[in-house]
Amino acid sequence: MLQTLYAEAADLFNFEMMSRYGWRLIDGLWITAQVVTISVTLGFLLAYPVCLARMSRNRVLSAAAVSYVTFFRGTPLLCQLYLVYYGAGEIRPLLTDLGVWWLFREAFVCCIFAFSLNTAAYQAEIMRGALASVSKGQIEAAAALGLSKFRISRHIVWPQAFIVALRPFGNELIAMIKSSALAAIVTLLDLMGQTRFIFARTFDFLIYVYAAIIYLVIVEIIRRVWGLIERSCSRHLIAATPATHSRGQDESRISRAGRHGLSHGGSPQSQGA
Repeated sequence: MLQTLYAEAADLFNFEMMSRYGWRLIDGLWITAQVVTISVTLGFLLAYPVCLARMSRNRVLSAAAVSYVTFFRGTPLLCQLYLVYYGAGEIRPLLTDLGVWWLFREAFVCCIFAFSLNTAAYQAEIMRGALASVSKGQIEAAAALGLSKFRISRHIVWPQAFIVALRPFGNELIAMIKSSALAAIVTLLDLMGQTRFIFARTFDFLIYVYAAIIYLVIVEIIRRVWGLIERSCSRHLIAATPATHSRGQDESRISRAGRHGLSHGGSPQSQGA
């Protein structure tokens, strides 16, 4: 019985292959985590200026931001990665004169550069939508009270915009984790790159199943953690919902009573009198 279970497990899990190459998957997972973390962070820092330029009344700044966002959201990430990785070689003399060629000859840096520019375009649009969702009446009321623009942004605009943007930011993070697999095409040995390397040595297709499971586990963990963060940040809204719903029901009952000839302070008998 035990031998049968071991044989079936061996068919589903190649112990020999994992004992020999499992450490490569761990190394690849670490590279993937670095690429995604650095790219999303740099993209966030770049997205805010792009968002401000996108919302600016200056036509030049607004047009430049729109062009940037349109290009990086409208073209495939793989194409952008090729433009950075292979395009850098075409302008090597210029990059050498600028003293930055040593950066672009590394696949790791090229991937971070391309991914950061790509996610910055998406995050800028997320920020713009979140900021636009804040009522202008609140901003005008705060300005009428004499609050500075910094205080208005800090205490009124951004707290509300952050809650609106939280879920889209989580979706963008998950999208970047899955898109990071493209880095393997430009010779970066991330999780997918190591998977391709192991398959080239073993020709065991199960290694791709293992990689898919690892990606799935990472995404599921982030999804659940992000859900906890979202509930924690919006707990005041959740707490206000029952009271608001109850108040709405009371108002509905009063409205129905009014339609049936009842006043707020009287009864059918008193109205008939």
